Amino acid sequence: MEEETMTGTEGEEIADFSSLPEGVIANILSLTGPSDACRSSTVSRAFHAAAQSDIVWDRFLPTDWYDLICRRKPSDLNIDPISSSKKEIFFSLCDNPLLTDDGKKLSFSLDKWSGKKCIMLGARDLSIVWGDTSVYWTWESHPESRFAEVVVILKVWWLEIRGKISSGMLSPATTYAAYFVFRMRERRYYGFNIDPVDAMVGIVGSEYCMKSVCLDPYLDDPHQRRRRVPRAGNNLPENMSGLEQPRERDDGWFETELGEFHIDGGDDEVEMILKEVKCNDSKRVLVVQGIQIRPKVNSTLHFHR
Repeated sequence: MEEETMTGTEGEEIADFSSLPEGVIANILSLTGPSDACRSSTVSRAFHAAAQSDIVWDRFLPTDWYDLICRRKPSDLNIDPISSSKKEIFFSLCDNPLLTDDGKKLSFSLDKWSGKKCIMLGARDLSIVWGDTSVYWTWESHPESRFAEVVVILKVWWLEIRGKISSGMLSPATTYAAYFVFRMRERRYYGFNIDPVDAMVGIVGSEYCMKSVCLDPYLDDPHQRRRRVPRAGNNLPENMSGLEQPRERDDGWFETELGEFHIDGGDDEVEMILKEVKCNDSKRVLVVQGIQIRPKVNSTLHFHR
């Protein structure tokens, strides 16, 4: 069979990579990324075979992936780390977060676009002012939470939530963003449409990223505006205008970005703070699942597995 070629701009012949040995193609693909490797599988049969290779997907898995899996009981895993292919393991870690501490505090997963680590701190792993005072907050299970418990505001005026994580738990040379993950127990206003909430994210000991965020997912809903307190009227308060509204996630929860930070390496401590202590109106019915930390990547393209 003749070697396939492609023609360059001036008639010169360029060798078709499909004619290379599968192992060579696999090594080349391992230097790209998960999304590129998946897209390349549509090029030819040779590329499709190479894109399934353990050589490729072992490169995309974090070096400590086996240790992370082994922290879970075998009955809690939906894969066999011995018999499963590296590609199957990779996408299992993308689609099925691993929970630690009996599902109470932290979950680990992979970003399917980059293979970088994603960490979510559950509500039990956060420091919440008055969080253990039953007059203000209540802890309960939630059928749609990945964690065993969530925490719900009963009635507070002082809102302050902090989370910390070692940068060594994240992927080096990566820009991350932190997202507050929550929902409302009822679809109506309860104190979050009057003033924005202050968010701060950064490496402890360095300058923090600071911004104002909105925690009212129904801020622009005209049906909700009619229920606002008299002093707010039917118009948005000036200090809430222009703020990005929370985004609804695929799992039905809402999230709002708190800020970005960059991991160079080492073992620094990353802190995330959500705080609102100036508003005279009480806040209620906010359900906190946790804070998720995931890499900032371009995920606008369609992903083919």
